Amino acid sequence: MLIITAMAVAALCAQAKVRLPHIIGDNMVLQQCTEARLWGWDQPGKKVNVSVSWDTQKTYTAKTGKDGRWMVKVQTPKASYTPLSITFDDGEPLTISGVLSGEVWVCAGQSNMEMPVKGFGQCPVEGYNDEVINARNYKGIHYVKIPSVMSMTPLDDANCEWKEVSAATVGEASATGYFFAQVVNKALDIPVGLVMANKGGTRVESWLTKENLQKYTQEPLDTMGIVNGHEWDYHRQLVWGNGTFNPILNYTVKGIIFYQGCSNVGDPGDQYSERLHLLVRQWREQFGLGEIPFYFVEIAPYNYSTLDGDNGARLREQQYKASTLIPNSGLVCTNDLAYPYESSQIHPTQKKPVGQRLAYLALNQTYGMTDVWCKSPSFKDMKINGGTIDIHLNDDYGSISRFEDIQGFEVAGDDHVFHPAKAVHFWQPGGGYWDETVRITCDEVPHPVALRYCFKNFQPGNLKNGAGLPLFPFRTDNW
Repeated sequence: MLIITAMAVAALCAQAKVRLPHIIGDNMVLQQCTEARLWGWDQPGKKVNVSVSWDTQKTYTAKTGKDGRWMVKVQTPKASYTPLSITFDDGEPLTISGVLSGEVWVCAGQSNMEMPVKGFGQCPVEGYNDEVINARNYKGIHYVKIPSVMSMTPLDDANCEWKEVSAATVGEASATGYFFAQVVNKALDIPVGLVMANKGGTRVESWLTKENLQKYTQEPLDTMGIVNGHEWDYHRQLVWGNGTFNPILNYTVKGIIFYQGCSNVGDPGDQYSERLHLLVRQWREQFGLGEIPFYFVEIAPYNYSTLDGDNGARLREQQYKASTLIPNSGLVCTNDLAYPYESSQIHPTQKKPVGQRLAYLALNQTYGMTDVWCKSPSFKDMKINGGTIDIHLNDDYGSISRFEDIQGFEVAGDDHVFHPAKAVHFWQPGGGYWDETVRITCDEVPHPVALRYCFKNFQPGNLKNGAGLPLFPFRTDNW
């Protein structure tokens, strides 16, 4: 009885002190020049004072509710590498230090976002040693990895801690996220914080809320239905968003970078583009920060059990469609980022260009660096003249990468059978200037009616624009 009483008193004392979520702690990065949310728990009815080192004249005060929760919004300073501190005081002060003000981005998705700089087993990341050696050149990049946890109900906290990038810590950071942060950090010369909330193998449904799953899908939402509905736990709906993403939703961020889609290959019709659009809308509502930027990655070439199949290509098509539906978004093309020997490697080794291309989108579209060319070219129009097809591209930045040996085009006639085609650069006069044109012919198809570019599971192409960014795979048919 005495032991039980002592334990109860100890628990009460522990509850009496202000408690912070793990994501609010030493070495965190605050979103600069905004009202950043800070929150936690204490005894019901308790007053919590929050003071910040960058404004000693001001104290923020909150009173806990019946559930013991409290929240304040603090005005954050301009980005700087100067370490800051924050003190939370309910009568017993608690101080966190090593805090920086900068730009905060969420790294979400499945395994190609989760994949760390040191790689996975049998799945290396190109340039690992160089990144360890050069980590000291990137000051002010911090990251926090949210543990991948399933939950039937939304969780408020996650067992995590912020880490400053160094030779000892860089290997655990998301490779795509870290390479994104490198470019932003170097271009803007400010700290960058990465909140890594992802899980390998997850579907887009894994991150949707119960309410959205009920309203827009037929996914079962009872425990046994979720468990029995998928052979692999990482495919389960609802539970990864509840356990892995919900704990970060109070954190004040700049935007989201996202790499996901492999586990949704084979979805029918427009289902994926509609559900990704829904997910982005959900996350923006949950963060409550307005229409924050959302930049995402096209799934890379992979065989999906057959090289010449097109179920992976159709998912990429859905990703491109989603990019046209989601406001304040951008899509990174990865058609050139799989080596010929990686057809059965779902985690391609070239992660640095992926992160860099995401950063180009952010620098141009979010940070106003319009001289940074950020878009891949896409199909604009075509004209068929007998056996010849001429096409024009959007976003070519005034040039295409090669005049000859353009690979990846196929044409079909009325029989719907596609054949490899020859493609060359062609300058076409028009409107007082010369249009960048690609001219396509195929001896096997004297009367072409449809054109495809790299519209297969594994078909890397080699056509790029003036920025060195690859052409999005496309088709002109709806077969």
